[in-house]
Amino acid sequence: MLNVAIKAARAAGAIINRAALDVESVRISVKQTNDFVTEIDQAAEAAIIETLLTAYPGHGILAEESGSEHGAKDSDFVWIIDPLDGTTNFIHGFPVYCVSIALAVKGKVEQAVVYDPTRNDIFCATKGRGAYMNDRRIRVAKRTRLQECLISTGFPYRPGDKLKSYLNMLGEVMSQCAGVRRPGAAALDLAYVAAGFSDGFFETGLKPWDVAAGSLLVTEAGGLIGNFTGEADFMDHSECVAGNPRIYGQMVATLGKYSKFAGVGDKAAVRQALKDEPAQAESEDGAEPAPAPAAAEKPTLKAKRIKAGDSAATKAPDAPF
Repeated sequence: MLNVAIKAARAAGAIINRAALDVESVRISVKQTNDFVTEIDQAAEAAIIETLLTAYPGHGILAEESGSEHGAKDSDFVWIIDPLDGTTNFIHGFPVYCVSIALAVKGKVEQAVVYDPTRNDIFCATKGRGAYMNDRRIRVAKRTRLQECLISTGFPYRPGDKLKSYLNMLGEVMSQCAGVRRPGAAALDLAYVAAGFSDGFFETGLKPWDVAAGSLLVTEAGGLIGNFTGEADFMDHSECVAGNPRIYGQMVATLGKYSKFAGVGDKAAVRQALKDEPAQAESEDGAEPAPAPAAAEKPTLKAKRIKAGDSAATKAPDAPF
């Protein structure tokens, strides 16, 4: 099954590489704001599905572009496919994108392939047999302190994404680690965690096809992956954090309060932090609050500084992080 998945990934990669030679001629559609699909996504997905169903006609398919349209509807074996993870990178000629294919058996991922066609790198894993990059066994990085680590992430880009909350989350992680990177393809980010190229990863708004293959790569390479509160059954939670066991624990401690599964107290603390943000931004800019007017002084139309705690401060637009 893994060999068939690799064959399918390479077939999709060949389509992508040919299109990358003249990416400006590729037809692009917009699924929603900042969420693109190209004819190459669709052609690559068709090649993958044809390869898989030729070998296993009784298997099910869950694909990013066509959903469950193809394959058996009630099979215990379901292929989870992202034919081109990093479409926005691809259409701009930015060479960070990949093909992601996973096989779930009764809801548990057992085979995984992430193929980087620009570098011809194959990351693959079979449950219980380890993770590999181009036939070389890979392991997660050995760093144990978050302040020494390189962490990758993905930025919110769709309408409705909680940008303010994300910026607070990003700020906390940035202040605790050695560096943050945003490559733009979650499946490849997870493969890089598995290979030890980065020490951890976190992102919100993800779909099963973004993380299915990468999740098995991480666990087979000795790492942990789950939602922001540390629950391992995270595939449909739209949030993901991964790393080696020590770094994973430290990231969960930081990110847990931002999870939609966090406790009431943690959520209240995050809401309060967002409300306090304008006042904090002003104090960080170095502005000194103006002295309070005398009690007998009548209000004038002159501009005055907004002090921390003023009701007007909460109505001011949020300052950028």
